[in-house]
Amino acid sequence: MSTIGILGGTGPAGQGVGLRLASAGYNVVLGSRDAERAATVAQTLSPRGSGVLTGASNEHAAQCDVIVVATPWDSAVATVTSLKDHLGGKVVISMVNALVREGRELVPLYPPRGSMAAQIAHALPEATVVGAFHHLPASEMVNLDSALDADVVIFSDSARARESVAEMVESMPGLHAVIAGTMSLASAVEAFTAVCISINIRHKAHSYVKLAGLSR
Repeated sequence: MSTIGILGGTGPAGQGVGLRLASAGYNVVLGSRDAERAATVAQTLSPRGSGVLTGASNEHAAQCDVIVVATPWDSAVATVTSLKDHLGGKVVISMVNALVREGRELVPLYPPRGSMAAQIAHALPEATVVGAFHHLPASEMVNLDSALDADVVIFSDSARARESVAEMVESMPGLHAVIAGTMSLASAVEAFTAVCISINIRHKAHSYVKLAGLSR
């Protein structure tokens, strides 16, 4: 089974994805600029499966088979660019959203190439970028006792990469893969995260995306 490295994995979103990947049997490395902090955070998480969850530097995490980018949006491109030599030829999953808070709402920002996934793809021409994990409430992800039953919208210009990430998502407890299409949808998918978070702030909730009418 592939090893998964999560760049910026010590944040709430990265922790949730890492925990559920490890619970699905993957060996996961939570990466951070501070390897000691990453190791400490990893020790607080208890996967329920055969996977092993450890913490290390972003550089160490970048040497895994598949990479998830979970850094803040304003450092994502710099982070992947600095690790470019480790990421060529790999599937790189972007869960990055460019958002800014205005009052009780989050509003989307639009990078020069239209989406963070496109920005990362431009920075990593030798990698295959897939978008996933955008609309998930971090608190529910990190709580394996939550009744999470969420759809994960997936996009990429590579059909093979979309399918491989969908298979990974389907193995994770509480998550279901929904392939949306190509990178042309990246901007819309990422921006909708602002709607999800704003709804949760306003209603003091932990809602998530669940698409009705699909055959499962």
